[in-house]
Amino acid sequence: MNVRELLQSKKEAIVTIDVEDTIGAAAHKMSAHKIAALVVMKDDAPVRIVSEKDIVRSLAEDGPQAGRRVISSLPSAGLEGIGPDATLKQAMALMTYSRHRHLMVTEGATLVGILSLGDIVKNLLSELELEKAVLQDIYMAAH
Repeated sequence: MNVRELLQSKKEAIVTIDVEDTIGAAAHKMSAHKIAALVVMKDDAPVRIVSEKDIVRSLAEDGPQAGRRVISSLPSAGLEGIGPDATLKQAMALMTYSRHRHLMVTEGATLVGILSLGDIVKNLLSELELEKAVLQDIYMAAH
């Protein structure tokens, strides 16, 4: 399975936020959508991902006033993205290497989706369940 196929199975809308919105607004948006990361946009182009981890670090450094700071004031974590035709193994390797739990999926300059480590784990568990069922069927047929 590749990244595009996994995104198609998710059927979730991409939740974004503007680079000049506040960290507090990002936290509220994540809470409302029950997600752990947002794609940050500037002039309709993805520029980064802001995650719960970024918000917690900001709060630890600045206290409650961190919520009033704009997202663009956060330290840049680099633009971690992957193409939709990449394999899930490539996505896992990039997440492991970059120590990020979320990747933007882009095709050229167009945002296609967001991929989380949880999405990949859920997919792997589904594949294991299918393999288990097939092996059980083979065993039952043999006995």
